[in-house]
Amino acid sequence: MDTTFRGVIGVLLLSAGSLAAQEGVWDKEIRDGNLLRRQAHYAEAEQSYRAALEQAEQFGARDPRLASTLNNLAALYQEAGRYGEAEPLYRRAVKVWESAYGPDHAETARGLINLASLDRAQGRYTAAESLYRRALAILERREGPSHPSVATALNNLAELYCAQGQCPQAEPLLKRALAIRRQALGPEHPEVADTLSNLAHAYAAQGRLREAEPLLHQALQIREKALPPEHPEVAKAWNNLASLYVAQGRPEEAETLFRRSLALWEKTLGPDHPSVAAGLNNLAELLAKQQRYAAAEPLYLRSLQIWEKTLGPEHPTVAASLSNLGALYSAQYRYNLAHERYRRALEIREKALGPDHPDVATTLNNLGVMFYELRRYDESEPLYRRALAVREKALGPQHPDVANSLQNLAELLAVQGKYRRAEPLFRRALLIREKALGPDHPEVARSREAYGAIVRKAKHTPRPSDDVTSQSSLLPRL
Repeated sequence: MDTTFRGVIGVLLLSAGSLAAQEGVWDKEIRDGNLLRRQAHYAEAEQSYRAALEQAEQFGARDPRLASTLNNLAALYQEAGRYGEAEPLYRRAVKVWESAYGPDHAETARGLINLASLDRAQGRYTAAESLYRRALAILERREGPSHPSVATALNNLAELYCAQGQCPQAEPLLKRALAIRRQALGPEHPEVADTLSNLAHAYAAQGRLREAEPLLHQALQIREKALPPEHPEVAKAWNNLASLYVAQGRPEEAETLFRRSLALWEKTLGPDHPSVAAGLNNLAELLAKQQRYAAAEPLYLRSLQIWEKTLGPEHPTVAASLSNLGALYSAQYRYNLAHERYRRALEIREKALGPDHPDVATTLNNLGVMFYELRRYDESEPLYRRALAVREKALGPQHPDVANSLQNLAELLAVQGKYRRAEPLFRRALLIREKALGPDHPEVARSREAYGAIVRKAKHTPRPSDDVTSQSSLLPRL
């Protein structure tokens, strides 16, 4: 989660009389808005912030209280998925802080972090990184390397790296942020939970699932203790843990948590919030893995509609939703629909993320699976090989996604009778999975079975026309 700065509510001396009365009204509305926002009463919080803004406009164009009010209202809109309304408020808040304090002040840095978080949410990663780095440099210089605001900048920069498939680069930043927050805020502060969740995500993205789980449990315990029981951040903690359960092969536990988090998000945030879209998508993905396609499709379609509305049609998250739909249609043999969704997803991802991003490899892999199922092997193989190359470069040679690509390529070679070329790929996929997932994981069992079958075939030097493997062990990635 991006931790958004609320802004420091400064108190400047103004003339007596009406301005003093305005200041009292402004202070009350800001405090009410902050409290209502923490309680997830967003409509009421907006009313308070707007009333505060009406008062703050009268304090002068360079008054820090104007910047704080603009910032808080923008943060509320961002949390509500109203990005177009949030951006001009954030930009104006930064200009006010720069005018009041100068470009290298800590308050200016906080405004830059918030603007960067909005850029990241909209897929503008280059712009976001530049703002995060500028803010981090200001905060380290002005407030010292162990200040909580430095931890926020580190946490958000790390999350940006993970969004770009660079989780190994994010890990040291998150560990430093976690140490700062524990020391400065205490071990049970909600911001500690944020960093624990992000570090767990970085571990999981690298295939280190057993290291990720205890961090997510800690984050959930902190949030349940520190926040109201129906706060959206509690739902986020359930969702994060459910996603890990899916990766660990624990679907029943995952479904229970996915449904709880989705219900809570819909209740507190409304039916068209991006978090609701994420919850719908995650539940649909789980149902699709269980071949419950009829139940999954309307959830995928609804999540896609929400994301296109809130993020725009060219956002990477829209591409992920399209890719998921493509996988669903491919599993149902609706290949024309699948191909259309995959191609659009690939175009968006290559444009937004670059050709060497792991998400590009995901779409390439899924296209390869589709062509395999259509027995168009000459079209499948180059897609598999490119996906493998991207994953090895971006994720490292021991990542579970590399194992998926290796096994898919091995399946393709085997079905064409090229068993001796397939055998070392199966073997390498099995070794990666055993190390990353543990010997009892379902994917490890499937890899072991496939490897044993191919070894037996390779020993008998089969004819090139022999067909030995089914499509069931192919591993499309959503």
